Amino acid sequence: MGGTDALVWREFGEDDLAALTGLAQACLATDGGLPLFGRTPLVRARLLQTRTHGAWSGGDLVAAVGVGAGRTPATATGLVHPAWRGRGLGGALLDWAEKHAGAGGLLVTTETWNAGAEELFAQRGYTRTFLEWVLRHDLDALPEVAAPDGVTVEPAALGPELFATYRASFADRPGFVEPEADEWLGDLRDDEDFRPELTLLARGPEGEATGFVTVLDNWIDQVGVVPGWRGRRVGAYLVARVLRGLADAGADAAWLCVNDDNPAAGLYRRLGFRDFGRRARYLHD
Repeated sequence: MGGTDALVWREFGEDDLAALTGLAQACLATDGGLPLFGRTPLVRARLLQTRTHGAWSGGDLVAAVGVGAGRTPATATGLVHPAWRGRGLGGALLDWAEKHAGAGGLLVTTETWNAGAEELFAQRGYTRTFLEWVLRHDLDALPEVAAPDGVTVEPAALGPELFATYRASFADRPGFVEPEADEWLGDLRDDEDFRPELTLLARGPEGEATGFVTVLDNWIDQVGVVPGWRGRRVGAYLVARVLRGLADAGADAAWLCVNDDNPAAGLYRRLGFRDFGRRARYLHD
């Protein structure tokens, strides 16, 4: 490819979605990350913001950034094609984003993480506020997990008991903010990818709820175990049940995201999940 002096910088829009999606797919192929970012809906949501700025080499989009300036802090997502990295384009995108962010700070979202971007943000005084692994499980080999003693599993009804189990499972996690029950349940109910047949509730020998798992499409969305039942394979059993259910339904892979400092990541890897990149957030006040 040519030098940066030959680049044409301009605003991009809806007519450029195919080029933006291709750029996201090229970054995912090199870096890994959230595979949904290789599809047009999420590309549109992340990059078609209040202000946009892209670099073109001939007919190829090689770098792009979108800034949502109608909130505090402003938000931005940027991408540099792997073949064009190391030429200062990431810094140029960040300069432009900061200029159009306003005085309320800037939160940068990356759905396909790479070490070069991490170094750039650190040099520019950004604080990483979030880092999450994307994990994939190929369903041609399924883990065998025996049911914990006294535990049974059933499809979960979208109601107060499921929400109470979620709240009990997550309330002791640092930074947990409890949503309204109707909001949390409604988000599941209204999601077109919600899999009620694979969203499960685990019960102990007295019928008490001990854990849960929710599933969206072929994604394990949330897994939780109430404190008194942790360390007894409840989470592993729920995940293994979902993996088998997805395989029986014809899926070739299952996905999940897990925070970088969540010890559950070790459990998922022991069950056969493999790293597929990371996603992150960086804040500059």
